[in-house]
Amino acid sequence: MSQDAERVRRLVEFKEKLTKKVEEVEEELKDLQATLETVNSILLEKGFQRADTIKDLSGKEKTTLEKEIEAEPEESTHETAVSSENVIPLKTGTGELLAVLHLTGNSLRALPAADKNFEINTPPFIQFLVERVLVKMQERDNELARTGQLLPENVLSYDIVKEGDVIREISIRNVDPERQKELKSSIRWTLEKMYEKTRQQS
Repeated sequence: MSQDAERVRRLVEFKEKLTKKVEEVEEELKDLQATLETVNSILLEKGFQRADTIKDLSGKEKTTLEKEIEAEPEESTHETAVSSENVIPLKTGTGELLAVLHLTGNSLRALPAADKNFEINTPPFIQFLVERVLVKMQERDNELARTGQLLPENVLSYDIVKEGDVIREISIRNVDPERQKELKSSIRWTLEKMYEKTRQQS
């Protein structure tokens, strides 16, 4: 291969990497904008319009926001605050909030929106999200652990927190960045289909 051909090949590969990076940044920007919109709406709805107050031992009233600020450890640093958690709202195509996704390190927690009562037996939660996504990921990890390619403590695990039949939290551990994207998409799709079914039944 000539030097010119080799240079062209490298430029093409570099272009592909740049294109992929731009797409990732654009997707992240969309998520951040959606998160900002959610935070703004929560502040407007619950922070400013409804002045929730509590009392400390001295009897002095404090707003909920003030209590949350005081609850932060004094040694918390800016770096810790920025990197500790990534919050992503999951919405329907029409903008209806389904759940809020909390990404912390290699852990993922999905908390359904307060006004949604997703029941565990509503399709396709068990049939798709649990059996075809979570169980399959766990089986792949168990096989990798069996062959020594993955430490047993790094095998994906999950918990479904319920109140009766109502799902309150989906907690998943040992999730790498690639799986975070897949799970984000799978959880959003599942909850949207469940939301559509509950609307049809009501």
